[in-house]
Amino acid sequence: MEKILFVNAEKCVGCRTCEMVCSLSHTDEVNPVRSRIKVVKWEDKAHAIPMNCRHCENAPCEEICPKQAISHTDQGYGVMIDLDKCIGCRSCLMVCPFGAIRFDAIDRTVVKCDLCESDPMCVKFCAYDAVQLIDADVLNNDQLMSATAKLYSLQFDSGACAPFGQETVTEDSDGS
Repeated sequence: MEKILFVNAEKCVGCRTCEMVCSLSHTDEVNPVRSRIKVVKWEDKAHAIPMNCRHCENAPCEEICPKQAISHTDQGYGVMIDLDKCIGCRSCLMVCPFGAIRFDAIDRTVVKCDLCESDPMCVKFCAYDAVQLIDADVLNNDQLMSATAKLYSLQFDSGACAPFGQETVTEDSDGS
């Protein structure tokens, strides 16, 4: 089963713990600048969203890499960068639609989320459960159920439609 990193923006409080533990686990120092996950904040709206690599099925970074240093893994870790092949051209940074690939100025390498080989530190240490590693199928099912509940609410709670076998009563239904 394919696992994905799911970020629930409604639960994120912007504490940036995910950035700190990510940088610590990858670089042995607490330095959020070197993190593979970045919390984007809108201070005026009090919103924060952790952004990370989405491990795209048709990854633009993989397609543009001139040395095939970026590829999907067979181990289920998503899209990975082989630093032995990478020439540091940074083309991948320019094409990532999520801005998830960064250049680490200290190590002089490109970096992105590697899912910590299916044991992400950001998930372990998020006190608010805003970052989760879940089965892709579970997310799809949750989204389906959420969308269905919203649609049901819009249709039936507003009186626009009635459940099967029931009549909808409108102001015009009595003939007036």
